[in-house]
Amino acid sequence: MSAPPSQPARAADFEFAALQSAVHYRAAVLAEFRSRLRGSVLEAGAGAGQFTALLLRQPGITGLVALEPDPRFAERLRGLFPRLELIQGTITSVPADRPFDAILSVNVLEHIPGDGQELAAYRARLAGRHGALCLFVPARPEIFGTIDRDFGHCRRYRRGELRAKLEGAGFRVERLSYFNLAGYFAWWWNFRLLRRHGLDPVAVRFFDRFVFPLQHALESRLLRPPLGQSLIAVAVAG
Repeated sequence: MSAPPSQPARAADFEFAALQSAVHYRAAVLAEFRSRLRGSVLEAGAGAGQFTALLLRQPGITGLVALEPDPRFAERLRGLFPRLELIQGTITSVPADRPFDAILSVNVLEHIPGDGQELAAYRARLAGRHGALCLFVPARPEIFGTIDRDFGHCRRYRRGELRAKLEGAGFRVERLSYFNLAGYFAWWWNFRLLRRHGLDPVAVRFFDRFVFPLQHALESRLLRPPLGQSLIAVAVAG
């Protein structure tokens, strides 16, 4: 994830630092998309490289391109992954006629005022191969809180709203579901009710190690939750 140039750089630093210890969480997000992450893949908003490192280890990916607008993060990515193809810029910096089998966008779309235009640009780069957009965004506007503003979020999404925006951009929604039920209530309590401005690293590590793995196993194998902290979507370009 990376905020657009209009957002303070410190917001991106803050968000990446807060999620650094969420190891099981990141692995679970990637697992939700694994079947679609193959061939040529564009990571839209590579940020600090937390997901980039995982993507480089995916056997189905034959070519990975990282897209990152923030020059500081782009420089960091070059140092971490010197052989990685990196495009410094936004989606418009990627040639429209360059096809991809998949685009991974994790916690990016909520930072972009013109999210419909962003989705249309994703589709244009997937349409040639009927590729898939693997999208992960914050959910439920009723829990939009202090930390969302600190992160530079423009919005949190409802499921119906996200489906409409994907379909409006020309995608066929293959899968769309809420993610992390416990996180919904924790977010509401800490950042909507108590109006806190930061994540407690100890609490994040505890949740990631002892609560989240069991919860996600239940959500992904038995029953998807009726609401959640985030939304996961897989949408195919027609």
